[in-house]
Amino acid sequence: MMTYTYLPLTQRQAEQIAYDWQYEGDFAFYDMPNDQEDLAEFLDPDKRKEHYYAVMDGKQLIGFFVFEPGQDSLELALGMRPDLTGRGNGTAFLESGLAFAIKQYQPQQIELAVATFNERAIRLYTKSGFEPVEQFQQETNGGSYEFVKMRLHTGGMK
Repeated sequence: MMTYTYLPLTQRQAEQIAYDWQYEGDFAFYDMPNDQEDLAEFLDPDKRKEHYYAVMDGKQLIGFFVFEPGQDSLELALGMRPDLTGRGNGTAFLESGLAFAIKQYQPQQIELAVATFNERAIRLYTKSGFEPVEQFQQETNGGSYEFVKMRLHTGGMK
């Protein structure tokens, strides 16, 4: 079993994720250079602030989480190293990130947006208790794509 550690994302790690992580097939949609705006933010230490975390398994960088705190909710973005995706690692990775987020931020709900074509991720989020709340179009990667916003009620008290 993997043991995850959450550390602030370093510049070197951000560059590694941005330039070295390449996903296969349809998932290449998630390659960082495809969205210059996202890439610029990801690589800018001032924009990353304290919301970006590297997920480590021992000395290995295996993924990242971005937590954007809102009123009573927390917006979540995440990525797992391409060679680890599609191998049954998702649930443990996600549940670990959710536990960390709840402990760190005590949100009443956690929200994330996922491209509707990414059925694998939607199944994972659903299994972990997220429910779809709305679909929307978003301009990204040089096109317009359909996303679904999903929400998890944490039962957290403020």
